[in-house]
Amino acid sequence: MDGVQARAGHLEGAARPPFARRAVLAAAAAQALALTAGSAGYGYHRDELYFRMLPAQWNYLDQPPLTPGLPRLSTHLADQVWALRLPATIAAALSVILLALITRDLGGGRAAQVLCAWGYAFAAMPLMLGHVLLTATIDLPLLLAVVVLVLRAVSGRPRTWLSAGIVAGVTAYTRLLVVVVVGLLVLGLVVLGPRATLRTPWPWLGGLIAGAIAIPVIAYQAGNDWPQLRMGEALASANAGEVRSFLPVLLLLMLGPPLVLVWVLGIGWLLRAPQRGRAGFLAVAFAGLVAFTLVSGAQPHYPIHLLSVMYAAGCVPAGRWLAARRRWRAVASAVVAVNAAVALVLALPVIPEAHLGATPIPGMAQLVRDQVGWPAYVEQIAAAHVQVADGRPLPILSANYGEAGAIDRYGPALGLPHPYSGHTGLGDLGPPSGDRVLVVGGQLDSAQEMFERCTVLARLDNGVDVDNEEQGQPIALCTGPRAPWPQLWPRLRHLD
Repeated sequence: MDGVQARAGHLEGAARPPFARRAVLAAAAAQALALTAGSAGYGYHRDELYFRMLPAQWNYLDQPPLTPGLPRLSTHLADQVWALRLPATIAAALSVILLALITRDLGGGRAAQVLCAWGYAFAAMPLMLGHVLLTATIDLPLLLAVVVLVLRAVSGRPRTWLSAGIVAGVTAYTRLLVVVVVGLLVLGLVVLGPRATLRTPWPWLGGLIAGAIAIPVIAYQAGNDWPQLRMGEALASANAGEVRSFLPVLLLLMLGPPLVLVWVLGIGWLLRAPQRGRAGFLAVAFAGLVAFTLVSGAQPHYPIHLLSVMYAAGCVPAGRWLAARRRWRAVASAVVAVNAAVALVLALPVIPEAHLGATPIPGMAQLVRDQVGWPAYVEQIAAAHVQVADGRPLPILSANYGEAGAIDRYGPALGLPHPYSGHTGLGDLGPPSGDRVLVVGGQLDSAQEMFERCTVLARLDNGVDVDNEEQGQPIALCTGPRAPWPQLWPRLRHLD
């Protein structure tokens, strides 16, 4: 039975439906246009500021090198937030096309592909991730491409495993989450089939190719005591309780409540015959990724990629049902439009920054509040620096990489020196020197134990009443270190 299913080109034995090229490309283009129009709103995200200031390296303590390398390339075009976000816009638009291809490969016709492309393109999480440059953003098309290729490999094109291996190896340069996703896809094949594909050499050759491409990433991890595992442990230590309690709600919100019915339908459809033996492994992998997220407790957004695949699957039966019901197609279009309107307000700078603090949006979307206030914060740090520097550069020690990245971006124009931070990969760049330092952010309690005297000079205020991680944090002058900096530095380093 497995062999027959593995050789079948389509779930029901028919030719694969035509690709609804115009409708899908229109959805991708419309999303790219919306992301481009909103790319300069609010300002840099803290992760973008961090990536921008990292030196060029093959690997970093907290992540592989691909995503941090993209902002350095964008500065050759313009050292502006809109240029930095061009890769994010492209990645998001590609993910729209790839997800529609999954719907098509599962047997979805034009109506299904249109529902998939337009519903996903303007759903909350794809817009949020497409608006800012994060590792999860670059993962959007890469992990979906892996799914497309694996699905085709088990549907009669076994050599496609080799292409899947190439893409998986490249994806390892963004995040090692790809190892978990591929492992869960294979687990799904073991549980539901088609198992015959695993008895051929192609998936194993694909795995060897992926491993060979990822050798520099693996070698760095092995040679540095697996820092990605330590990073995961640090994130779990800080976030696990919140991740586990919030994940069920987030699953309902990632694509928007109106689309929940579609992806739930997709799970059920994949687990019913005749789909179960050929594509049910996708549902097993999704369940495994949700379980991994709950157990690891590191980041709540991990399931978004395979959740989107469940949505793509649900569009197949939903599209068939809608294709014969014009009135319900109008209702479905209205539902997608309403979901898109809400998502646009949550993800993009629709609300002016001056009025943002009076809305519930910052409390609902951390990605939004982490884009607010950086120029104002750096101006306040510069004012404090002028107050105590006595005409000489005074080292600045920031609590996290967002603050350090903001000082690196906006500080030179205000006369500030290069910042220091013990947060994640910046800790590898080493400590400051001297017996006086300007301490910024939430590490003041620790600093007070390491210096003879710390005096608070001011507190950060973004001026728009958005309660992000920096709002209200101190700027302090600390003098008289109690030990040499090489001894103090390990105490100031942290991963969370």
